[in-house]
Amino acid sequence: MDLQNYTFVSEFVLQGLCTSRHLQKFFFILFSGLYVVIVMGNTIIVATVVSNSRLHSSPMYFLLGNLSFLDIWLASFATPKMIRDFLSDRKLISFGGCMSQIFFLHFVGGAEMVLLVSMAYDRYVAICKPLHYMTVMSRNKCIELVMLSWTIGFVHSISQVAFTVNLPYCGPNEISSFFCDVPLVIKLACMDTYILGILMISDSGLLSLSCFLLLLISYTVILINVRQRATGGASKALSTCSAHIMVVTLFFGPCIFIYVWPFSRFSVDKLLSVFYTIFTPLLNPLIYTLRNKEMKTAMRKLWKRHVTFQ
Repeated sequence: MDLQNYTFVSEFVLQGLCTSRHLQKFFFILFSGLYVVIVMGNTIIVATVVSNSRLHSSPMYFLLGNLSFLDIWLASFATPKMIRDFLSDRKLISFGGCMSQIFFLHFVGGAEMVLLVSMAYDRYVAICKPLHYMTVMSRNKCIELVMLSWTIGFVHSISQVAFTVNLPYCGPNEISSFFCDVPLVIKLACMDTYILGILMISDSGLLSLSCFLLLLISYTVILINVRQRATGGASKALSTCSAHIMVVTLFFGPCIFIYVWPFSRFSVDKLLSVFYTIFTPLLNPLIYTLRNKEMKTAMRKLWKRHVTFQ
């Protein structure tokens, strides 16, 4: 194809969630409220962990605080624009803005996947090797696990953006979603991207699937160990692990469906995209706090301290 005969794309058109004006007004109110709850809920968790020395020194809560921090970013890379677009007739995004969304989606998403594996490892050590827990899960080890998750997320994201940004975009510019993602953007390039698409999407699919399998193995081993015990500690461990398993299922289910089977007719389904970018960050604080007495007690202390200070 002679690219000189085409005008290169400088912006993309997002189709959004729907075309109905009435539904868009309803979604504007709904997602505005959900976004505020997501940011406030996860911010409260981060503030509680940071302000409470007991929680901050606990490996589990240290990792949970980092998960909530990532959830704020996961909900923020596209949701504010989606909310604003509900009131716009033309939902435009610049080329640079589109690449930025891809970068932050895969950076934060990749980091969160690895962090969830780290949290499963933390529970494995706590339940299967309790006498060595504080030695194995030292503060330095926790920091290393967090830094590893950020590094893998960054490298994964750069690999996605580096190929996508250099493709020639000179024809159609409509993206059938409310944000930019690799499978949707590369098919707009004016060249054959089938092989490249398989390689890039396989990268995301491999990361999602490998992390999910590691989590599956970890929690299987944990549950086998818990089943062999009949103590109150085992019951508490089972409650904690069930919350983790629920979060893992909610987060990895849509991601695996999108990136392991990207060429099906359900490819990058809008409902799944909404689920892992909005509902997962919303459910994480609810699952971890409502089922955790220690976290709820620490939040009440933080609230009382704030009220007293006021």
